[in-house]
Amino acid sequence: MLPAAMKKQLLPVLQNGFVLKRAVFQPCLELYPMSEWEVLMQKINKLNRFKKKNNDFIRRFTAGVKVVEVDAAGRLLIPKDLVVFSGISKDIVLASAINIIEIWDKSKYEKAIDDATGDFADLAEEVMGQDDDDDVS
Repeated sequence: MLPAAMKKQLLPVLQNGFVLKRAVFQPCLELYPMSEWEVLMQKINKLNRFKKKNNDFIRRFTAGVKVVEVDAAGRLLIPKDLVVFSGISKDIVLASAINIIEIWDKSKYEKAIDDATGDFADLAEEVMGQDDDDDVS
């Protein structure tokens, strides 16, 4: 069940549905509003499928993809295969990841956060600390 505050934030996109898929880098699920999924699919559709690595990527990236909707009570049904992939047991965490929502088993989420704590300062500097010339005219 989605928290009331999150459901309220998602109201503009609820009627269009969502795509639920396996995450690439973590043992969690990614919930894409349909509009975000369509933007991503436009990028993927530009890949040359006659290159084996592209074809393999597309197959793996879209494996287990499910179109889902939030019902009137604010519930989201997670298909069994995706529950197994993510290891969701009882308690879950819904984590905002900018334009998507990550759905985690609570203990796996806490472990991922704890494991990343020591490296986060270095990661933040590497990712965000660059002097990008792209914005300078």
